Formats: sequence, C-alpha cells, structure tokens
Amino acid sequence: MPYRIAGIDVHKKILAVVVSNVEIESEYQFERRMFGSNPEQLRSLAAWLLEQEAEEVVMESTAQYWKPVWGALERYWKPICEKREGARRKSGTLHLAQALSNRGRRGRKRDFVDAERLVKRLVARELVLSFVPDPEQRLWRTVTRKKYQLRCDRVRLQNQLESLLEEAHIKLSSLVTDLLGVSARRMLKALADGETNPAALATLADERLRATPEQLCDALGACTELNPVYRRLLKMALEELRLIDEQIAQLDQEMANLLRPHQDAVERLAEVPGLGVDSAQQIIAEVGPTAETFPSAKCLSSWVGACPGDEESAGVNYSHRSPKGNVTCGAFSTRRPTLLPGPREASSKLCIAARSHAWDTTKRSEPLPIDSVDLSG
Repeated sequence: MPYRIAGIDVHKKILAVVVSNVEIESEYQFERRMFGSNPEQLRSLAAWLLEQEAEEVVMESTAQYWKPVWGALERYWKPICEKREGARRKSGTLHLAQALSNRGRRGRKRDFVDAERLVKRLVARELVLSFVPDPEQRLWRTVTRKKYQLRCDRVRLQNQLESLLEEAHIKLSSLVTDLLGVSARRMLKALADGETNPAALATLADERLRATPEQLCDALGACTELNPVYRRLLKMALEELRLIDEQIAQLDQEMANLLRPHQDAVERLAEVPGLGVDSAQQIIAEVGPTAETFPSAKCLSSWVGACPGDEESAGVNYSHRSPKGNVTCGAFSTRRPTLLPGPREASSKLCIAARSHAWDTTKRSEPLPIDSVDLSG
C-alpha cells in the first residue's frame, strides 16, 4: 500500500502543494496543485489531500501565514485521515518545518521545488520541526503573549514619561521609587490638569513617601511656568497607561477563566521558589498543563534554551553558548532564584519547576518523538 506525504510551500495569498508516494525505490513522482489561502480554498485543499490519500503533511513556517493553513487541515483533514480505514500510526500528522532548514541553493528557489524539498527532507529527517500545541493551548499562548506585549508597552511608556518629565525640568523620578506609583500618579495627574503650585502638588504625596515636602517642592518647581504642551503630552501618556493597565487586568481575568480546569496545576507550579501565579500561567500556556510533550526535565530545559550548547570541531568545543529556545519561556532563565545554593544548580526557573515535579505526571501519555525536532515554536 503506498504511503503518500504532502508538502506545502506557504505564501500570503497562494499555496504550492505537492503529494508523492515515498515508499518507492525510484525518484518521487509528485502531483502538483496550486491553491489560494482564503477559507474556501483551504477547505478545497483539505478535500484534495483526502482524495490524494495523503497520510502526512509538512509545511513551511512562513511568518504567520501558516496558521490558517494548519487550522484548516487540523479541522477538515486530520480527523477524517485518522479514522480512515487502513490508517497507520502516523496518519493525520501535521509537521511544521522551520524555513531555514528547507533552504535551497541560491538561484534554485521555486515554489513547487520548495514544496518537493520539504517532502524529501522530511523523509530523510533533515528538517528542523517546531512544536505546535493543540488549539486550546494555542489560545492560551495568544492571551499570555498579548499580555506580555502590553507589559513591554507599559515599560516603554514609563520610560517615555520619565524622558518627558526630564525635558520639562520636573525631577520627580529622582525622589520616588516608582514613577507610576500612587503618590506619583496623583501629582502627575494634578500637573496634567493645570496645577501650578508646587506646594499643592507636594501635599498629594503619601505620608509614607521618604521625600520631604521641601524636596518635592524643589523637584516640582518648574510647574509654575510649564509649557501647556507638556501638560497635554503628560495627560496623553497617563491616559494611555491607564488604558494599558485596564487591558492587562482584563487579560488576567481572561487567562484565569481559560485555566480554571487546570487550577491545581497552576497552584502547584506557583509554589516553586521564584515563581508566582502569573509565571505559572505563562509556563502552562507554553508547555501545557502536564508538559507531556517533554519526556524529561533535560528536554524541557533544552527547548527553553537554558542548557549549555556545543560548538565542537576537531575535538575542541569552542563555545558553550546556550542555543536559541522558546523566547517567551526564555524570560524565566535570565536569573536564578536566590534560594538555590550555587550556580551549578539549574539556571532556569522552568527547569526547577520540572525537577520539582510541579506537574502531575501520573496520567502523562506517551511523549511525542523529539529526535531531530527543535521545539522552538
């Protein structure tokens, strides 16, 4: 019985698709077909792959354009292929290949040729494949990554706000620890609303603020002759920061609702030294509630990019620089919890979580094969 594999070269508007039987001794004979990327064409693609009896599909991770293709095949092709009579163990498997691992020779790049190369290199195990979780976990990732982007925007706006105050000769950041704290926000809001009396602004500070009223009056002295343009810019910055804070709070609630069925896993992971509820939610969104894809803590730390790398030639290892791993989880490997006794312990909080068995592994299914696979999705 032939075993057919499909390769898809993904573009924004078109898809170059090829299918061939790979269990032959001679050169592969490819069936070629061009499809659009709109929903109707993606359903036609799924129907054509079923007609061609394709058992596996490999596609290139071109920007974000692979996502609707993956979603359509996951919905319209995969379930039917898995339940089809005579289906094999890997029937209905989708593969996402990193584009760099499918690069061809310079001057030899064509759409259908790239798709054929995907099939050939998949069979030869020469592709670097990415880990793509199930649709539910992908939704978790979307929410947590959006929240991370908003926090980066908040830090950027805070730096811009400090730069604006320095330009206006308002030295408030020299006296307060947090420029967006309660006391500082009250004074900045009054300043944006037109207050020109430094003493009146100083009275808005919390009594626990270390700075004295005299110091605050000196730092805010420039408000008496502040250009109205600076006040309007300050008001815009504060309004934008308020909106970002509201959106972050909404995403926090959204993530709590999505992970309510896995609340036990969140609480167990949050107990790891150096982690909290927010960090636990981010980790679960990236690796799953049971981390079943990763058979060991070593595989997990390698995927994160928190393990030493190898650059060996002629018996000499020239570099132990860590490989590039998952960008989102990489934030947890930037510093080591102070409770650890020394640097020889895991340098990643995520590795510590794995070693402490924070996930429930009693019901873990058989792990996915990860040989020759880079799980850096």
